[in-house]
Amino acid sequence: MVQEKKLVDEVSGWLRLYDDGSVDRIWTGPPEYKFMAEAVPAHEQFVDGGATRDVIIDGKSGRRVRLYLPETSAAADTGKLPVLLHFHGGGFCISEADWFMYYHAYTQFARSARVICVSPYLRRAPEHRLPAAMDDGLSSLLWLQSVAKGDSHDPWLSKHADFNRVFLIGDSSGGNVVHEVAARAGNLELSPVRLAGGVPIHPGFVRSKRSRSELEKPQTPFLTVDMLDKFLSLALPAGSNKDHPITCPMGEGAPPMEGLKLPPILLCVAEMDLIVDTEMEYYEAMKKANKEVELFVSSGMTHSFYLNKVAVDSDPNTGRKTRDLIAKVKEFVDKH
Repeated sequence: MVQEKKLVDEVSGWLRLYDDGSVDRIWTGPPEYKFMAEAVPAHEQFVDGGATRDVIIDGKSGRRVRLYLPETSAAADTGKLPVLLHFHGGGFCISEADWFMYYHAYTQFARSARVICVSPYLRRAPEHRLPAAMDDGLSSLLWLQSVAKGDSHDPWLSKHADFNRVFLIGDSSGGNVVHEVAARAGNLELSPVRLAGGVPIHPGFVRSKRSRSELEKPQTPFLTVDMLDKFLSLALPAGSNKDHPITCPMGEGAPPMEGLKLPPILLCVAEMDLIVDTEMEYYEAMKKANKEVELFVSSGMTHSFYLNKVAVDSDPNTGRKTRDLIAKVKEFVDKH
């Protein structure tokens, strides 16, 4: 007789964990949002100004990245394009690089900012606790270096990428990956790749003591206090709390900011984000350490608002704030 597996824990809408260790990530929240968490097949022909394909970067592990290439016209685009190395969010527990919410956003980024986007499929907790996602983020940067050197080959990157202008970008927990990969990269010889900047967007910087914004700001389908707590309890190394350096790089338990060799950082925050207070603590710690950091605030917006296509399409203000965010990232890329 087959023993029925029992539900051990769940994160409403997003994830269910069973006693046999299996994880179910089928969306069970409001059905009108389901399409955003569904995979979009790769297509090498241009659709709406963008093409995308999946590339295996490590034959042994099967690690993959998704590439986004903007459509170019011979007359307008003669030069090489900067590279955005994108780390997806999801509290280290959910999301994939091919989810519709990322496909929609990063096709738009590639097209509007005139960049190639490289988005690794990061390993997820609880099957792969941290620092697995950080290791995957760094290995994707090292893969770009191997392509730049000619040790690996990718036709899109070889033809179009400007390896002198590689930027890290990530949303929510992907913003944590931006900081950690940038910090690790500071100790490495990456030539001929130049790490030109980092863009953490609404990063998951928190601490074990509740911030005022966690208690007072609105909860949304993209972030609730319960999601924050449960995802991080499943993702952080066993025995750790939110004061871990991955989630609290500005805290006492993290390496001193002064000692880190970081590229210029554009920190993007949303005024109504649950975790805006601790994101601002990161900004203040960076400034105090004399790091090159710029702040961009999306007023009136909540966590990862620009990934919510329902809101972007239905609310003119959210659509405008999304375009403003992309324009700011483009300005930052153009400057560096």
